[in-house]
Amino acid sequence: MNRSAYYVGDQTFVVKEADPVPPGPGQVRIEVAYTGICGTDLHIAHGAMDQRVQRPAVIGHEMSGRIAELGAGVEGHRVGDPVTVMPLDWCGDCPACRAGHTHICHRLNFVGIDSPGAMQQSWTVPARILVPLPEGLSLAHAALVEPTAVAVHDVRRSRLAAGEHAVVIGAGPVGLLIGTVARTTGAQVTVLELDPRRRQLAADLGLSAVDPATVDVAGYVHEVTGGAGAEVVYEVSGSAAGVRTATDLLAVRGRLVVVAIHPAPREVDLHRIFWRELEVIGVRVYERADYVEAVRLVHGGQVPVDRLISRIVPLTEVAQAFEALATGGDVKVLIDCGGDA
Repeated sequence: MNRSAYYVGDQTFVVKEADPVPPGPGQVRIEVAYTGICGTDLHIAHGAMDQRVQRPAVIGHEMSGRIAELGAGVEGHRVGDPVTVMPLDWCGDCPACRAGHTHICHRLNFVGIDSPGAMQQSWTVPARILVPLPEGLSLAHAALVEPTAVAVHDVRRSRLAAGEHAVVIGAGPVGLLIGTVARTTGAQVTVLELDPRRRQLAADLGLSAVDPATVDVAGYVHEVTGGAGAEVVYEVSGSAAGVRTATDLLAVRGRLVVVAIHPAPREVDLHRIFWRELEVIGVRVYERADYVEAVRLVHGGQVPVDRLISRIVPLTEVAQAFEALATGGDVKVLIDCGGDA
């Protein structure tokens, strides 16, 4: 039987059992090992995406597992192979797809939001969205490949280079991953974070961590950059204050990378953008190359994802896991779906 956690609305999850879905042509069935809970999943659980998510819904897209069964016509994969998924299923025919930007397809099916996700023991998906994992990579660590790919995409889009200075506003899981990925480029990285626990974790990861409530951030960045300002600022906090701070910290022709999903329009200092010829860069998800690089970084230890995993809980305790994350005490919680026995 396949045990699955269903979001049924009103912050409520119900665990049920049903027969596994056999793979059709071009599909594979995965025995899911671990599924991470991300910020989008929290938004879903809190009802913020009820108009989009068809309930009851199995959600989740940060995952790892092993192939259990191959559908007809699937080549290049074997039963037992360790895999993760890039949870983007695009149409191939819209203007974005025709322009080569399939990851932001106009009719994108984000698997785990728009269609069933990975918070289940057995998950059947199109083989084309599989990403192979190297043997020897911990499947618990591999569950963080997806958010690492987000960070890789964000850093790549920013064109961050060795010797430049980057500021990350917000040290949640994605902010911390952006900071560690940015550091692999040879850049200097400063993280701004109000929460002392997350600020300490950033420092433990070797990042310069600053409390914006007690430090003159503009003066600090001015000092460490020799008066120039930061070449790149990643706004990951999702706050109005974060947007205001970002433009103040940028150097001439600096790049503001909007990572967070802002729930409402924000005031932006357009005069500053004009005066310093700043760029504003949007980032949304990732491309296949970002996923491949994320696997390499996680496997090679350049991104210490093990430091970000706060706890691992069984699938039957998914509701408690969401409650714990909502309190802000944990960074990353993984759901043990049973496929790593």
